[in-house]
Amino acid sequence: MIYRFLPLVLLFLMSFAPKTTNNVNFNISESVSASNVMAKIEMVYNSLDANSFAMPQIECFKKAMLGFYTLKEKGLIEKDILTVIDFSMSSTKKRMWVIDLMANKILFNTVVSHGMKSGLEYADSFSNEMNSNKSSLGFYVTGETYLGKHGLSLKLDGQERGINDNARNRSVVMHGAEYANPTIIRNQGYLGRSQGCPAIPEAVKNQIINTVKGKTCLFIFHPNRAYDIASKLIAQS
Repeated sequence: MIYRFLPLVLLFLMSFAPKTTNNVNFNISESVSASNVMAKIEMVYNSLDANSFAMPQIECFKKAMLGFYTLKEKGLIEKDILTVIDFSMSSTKKRMWVIDLMANKILFNTVVSHGMKSGLEYADSFSNEMNSNKSSLGFYVTGETYLGKHGLSLKLDGQERGINDNARNRSVVMHGAEYANPTIIRNQGYLGRSQGCPAIPEAVKNQIINTVKGKTCLFIFHPNRAYDIASKLIAQS
């Protein structure tokens, strides 16, 4: 399913070529293949300024970039900001990244909560159903901000039918929470959990929400075979 997007993906990747004296030349005239596109995404990954943060896993980043571009090509993304959440990682780890793709720089790296019914320390069960209290995988477009019970919060619109498209109806939003404070980990051995929202520490809430609001891409990753098969926004293996 990836092949119809390959020429456009290559054009897109050219805009993220490293801006250094060792700049990689993304030659659109070369043979187009899935492996070629993945290699170019890996070059983008290797060019990122980690900004003293840990890097996301390459598998997670590759899938995030493929979906990001597909959404951008459809006109659903207005800013070159990519948020990646890796739910294959322990909730005790900083498993959320906000990346400025135009600057090739990681802006934030923080802990993030998963749904209380998705798991304890690790998230391993996901749902799009109302009242499931589980996280949903896949691609989202960030919407508008509002002031709710958690203060400044951010609406999310799931882009994948049957996977996360109930997000707005479920009130799955990005917000800050005391239970998402890293100090909780020291007390109970894992981060506090939400009702399905990607909740983040209060200390970084305003900065992150104001950076990613207004039609940017958010991708929640897990090496989940059922998701890989169902998703129309990533390459099928």
